[in-house]
Amino acid sequence: MSLNQSKEELKRELQKITGVIKEALKLWKPKPKLLVSEWADRNRILSPDASAEPGKWYTDRTPYLRDIMDAFVDPDVEMVVVMTSSQVGKTECILNVIGYYIDYEPAPILVIQPTLEIAKSFSKERLTPMLRDSPCFKGKILKTKMKNPDETVLHKKFPGGFIAIAGANSPASFSARPIRILLCDEVDRYPISVGVEGDPIELARKRTTTFWNRKIGLFSTPTLKGVSRIELAYEMSDKRKYYVPCPYCGFEQVLLFENLKWEDDKPHTAFYECAGCGRHLNDADKLKMIARGRWIKEREVPHIAGFWLNELYSPWVSFATVATRYLEAQKSRETLKVFINTSLGLPYEEEESEQLSNIELIKRVENYEKVPDKVAVLTSAVDVHEDRLEILVVGWGKGEEAWHIEHKVIYGYTVTEQPWTELDEYLQKTFETESGEKLKITICLIDSGFITKKVYDFVKPRQSRRIYAAKGANISGAPLVGRPKLVGHRKVKLFQVGVTTAKDIIFGRLKLEKEGPGYIHFNRQCDEEYFLQLLSEKPVYRTSKGQLIKEYIKVRPRNEILDLWVYNLAAITILSPNFEKILENRAASQTQQPQPLPQIPPSPLKPLKPKRRSWVRDWDVF
Repeated sequence: MSLNQSKEELKRELQKITGVIKEALKLWKPKPKLLVSEWADRNRILSPDASAEPGKWYTDRTPYLRDIMDAFVDPDVEMVVVMTSSQVGKTECILNVIGYYIDYEPAPILVIQPTLEIAKSFSKERLTPMLRDSPCFKGKILKTKMKNPDETVLHKKFPGGFIAIAGANSPASFSARPIRILLCDEVDRYPISVGVEGDPIELARKRTTTFWNRKIGLFSTPTLKGVSRIELAYEMSDKRKYYVPCPYCGFEQVLLFENLKWEDDKPHTAFYECAGCGRHLNDADKLKMIARGRWIKEREVPHIAGFWLNELYSPWVSFATVATRYLEAQKSRETLKVFINTSLGLPYEEEESEQLSNIELIKRVENYEKVPDKVAVLTSAVDVHEDRLEILVVGWGKGEEAWHIEHKVIYGYTVTEQPWTELDEYLQKTFETESGEKLKITICLIDSGFITKKVYDFVKPRQSRRIYAAKGANISGAPLVGRPKLVGHRKVKLFQVGVTTAKDIIFGRLKLEKEGPGYIHFNRQCDEEYFLQLLSEKPVYRTSKGQLIKEYIKVRPRNEILDLWVYNLAAITILSPNFEKILENRAASQTQQPQPLPQIPPSPLKPLKPKRRSWVRDWDVF
């Protein structure tokens, strides 16, 4: 081999090595920084079964979402707060953030929905179509072998991370796992506490502690002023609003409902009046305005970016539609609340006359110790906790006029037999009326939401005494009490209670000022804490699939007294007694004097007949 040939071979080898090194360096080269909005414009496909406008995603269709999405990759922002109305693209914004961190910058993600059921629906109806129809996700979602299909729905793995979807009402959803991206949707519908563990948002935030580059997103339509989580978070942020320029005078302004005008009773004539020049702007002008809009901060707050939007910005909602919805909302206070929350994106502020005060209820406390004579029937309800059983006994009279009789707490770990033995004895207790009559508890409902099997085991042999298991159903419009179902292997009778309906009735009756049907009496056992628990929830309103939905949220952690009143109301509904007849029979028995027994003269003694001689002979005896 000549010297020239060896040089050529050495040169080729060096070229090969150089090529390998270059390819290796390409792999180590960091990706160019890409914003979430840019990623969505390049990769996101809107699914036909989850979007009214299927096809390629264009951020320019909703330009106000650009800064919201991009805040999730801003190194100076740790928390993003979005307080909005409906119909502005909030859910699509959340999906774009999820997609970015699955495809472009893999990280562990946790998405929290108000309940476990809503979490499953979000995964199946919104997340899965996005992962299926956007080509960038092909082959990235890893198949996992899980025995329970729900685990696959709520937990998906991909190279570099995973996405877990949780319900804020489920303690198991907050298992110890490190999270870099936390997205909390509809936070105003979260419970105050996850079981006994505390605030769900704070529990979830602790999972992000180990990540210096964590991102936390809070999204929601607001509810009641002073109670709304999203309102409080927005007030702590830099409070950005989307200013749009008038196409005629250039004046920058926030779109506000008070500037929406229309002719009397003609919402189809609606227009927006420019705050600068007074020009009448139509829907075509609105699209030009939002395309040129920009977010402006009200103040400087480090690391917390807050965004507020109302329905007037939505490209899918016309000015005439907003005006029509407002006129329809005037029908009742409930529909007006929904309009303010879901169309204007603002918390509803209750008037003084709408609010129940624990101070006013304390003033109504009466001085009775025994059961009033107007009480016809006693019911009871039991709330089950880890370390105690709480019992409330209520007396009922004509027209379901009600009296608080006794609140009893039996302490002891409810996984043991001791508190249940005491409960059994208590439910057989005799109560004395003012006139000396003896009354017993006629029916009892026990909440089976906690340690269900223990509750079933207790009530099964006692159902003949009208001691039943019950479970609350937080469904708007559900009947107060549904037909009982046989559940468990022991076929226990379970009553489903419509808690929203029950709370509507209770809060309505608490507002009654005159004694009589429906009025609720309290004795001196009822202290300030009792009334705070009774008033521990407030109604909120939202729209679901075009329908008005009402539900109650906690405004303080403890609500046992309210729950016990709910189940007592359900108990008297199940019993459905004839109050008038019971009280009439009792009065009749009291007025009747006991008559002496009639004297029966003794009958004359008759001579005894001789016993018939047995056929057995005397000697047969021996």
